[in-house]
Amino acid sequence: MKHLALSAIGVDRPGIVAAVTGVLVDRGCNLEDTSMSILRGHFAMTLVISAPDGTVAQDLENAVAAATAAIELVVVVRPLDKEVHRSPSGEEWTVSVYGADHPGIVHRVSSVLAELGVNITDLTTRVIGPDDRPVYAMFIDAVAPVGTALDEALGALADELGVSCTAHRADVDVL
Repeated sequence: MKHLALSAIGVDRPGIVAAVTGVLVDRGCNLEDTSMSILRGHFAMTLVISAPDGTVAQDLENAVAAATAAIELVVVVRPLDKEVHRSPSGEEWTVSVYGADHPGIVHRVSSVLAELGVNITDLTTRVIGPDDRPVYAMFIDAVAPVGTALDEALGALADELGVSCTAHRADVDVL
């Protein structure tokens, strides 16, 4: 089996997941890691799939694009190398940021985390609240080197950015 990454985005509507996964099943592919979300009315998906040897990324991309042409999905498929890249080990943290929306919040928070050797494993942002008082919300799952005091490092940045920022060790979920 070989591994491929498939990314797709289009206006949100029922049937996107069914259309894409139908093509994959028909070609003997299996979903391994996936992330799917609605972003400002657009459905976005990123899939890591295992595919039978001999599967050509461009052929699979063309097949998914043809099957989803009516829903105008933009699809990209690319091969992945054989090595499974693991995230660095450490302590799992959850970071939440809330405040008035302005450019640079994600960059500044992620820069501080990078300087501390923290690996972001998931990041979600949303503009929430009423139109006349929108609030920017960011949620980060991260792995930090043992002993890193994220709450202290992000506290000073939060004051500088004019946002609320909390960081706490994440509880382990059992799947």
